[in-house]
Amino acid sequence: MHIYEEDEVSENLHTTKRKNKERLYAMGHNPHKAIIFSGPSGAGKTTIANHLLKSNANLKFSVSACTRSKRPHEIHGKDYYFLSVHEFKHKIVQDAFIEWKEVYAGSYYGTFKIEVANIWAEEKIAVFDMDVQGGLKLKSYFKENALAVYVKVPSLQLLTERLRKRKTESKEDIALRMDKVANENDLAMQFDVTLFNEDLPTSLAEAQALLDKFLIG
Repeated sequence: MHIYEEDEVSENLHTTKRKNKERLYAMGHNPHKAIIFSGPSGAGKTTIANHLLKSNANLKFSVSACTRSKRPHEIHGKDYYFLSVHEFKHKIVQDAFIEWKEVYAGSYYGTFKIEVANIWAEEKIAVFDMDVQGGLKLKSYFKENALAVYVKVPSLQLLTERLRKRKTESKEDIALRMDKVANENDLAMQFDVTLFNEDLPTSLAEAQALLDKFLIG
């Protein structure tokens, strides 16, 4: 009779869970699906999206285009496609975007059609990290093939503290972003689900559960 060691039992459980997840994804696999994370700056949508991307091989991040300055740690083509205002407006004329918006004066963001087409050609699910207006436009465009998640924090004070701690915006930028929050929160009900990001580990688990349900739904 074979006696299982503790490590072997743990490995067997891990393998079973992995195979079950693969089976669920196979059942609900549709390469023309998308999951959209939107919410105020500092709400945690990027952290949540990145966690899912690392944990699920069938997902791929859709890189947006923007005209803001590149931050020191950012890479063109990985974090954003960094364009000049002239280049961005030329792409608008070419009808290259699914959606685009002038978020702040002279600051444009948009989603390339070819970016999404390439992700779907790889038979992967497109993941979006978007501002609220952009997220709603994508939801309208993809319709039932998209899961639109609004990421929200419990208080404006906590949101302000998060923006200050990440040290990527000036005081003026933070003030501009906070001015938008009330209007953004009013739009939360137009998303498929609101994810309250108060405790990060809990939020990550909830996001994975939402993804699993969406892919087999």
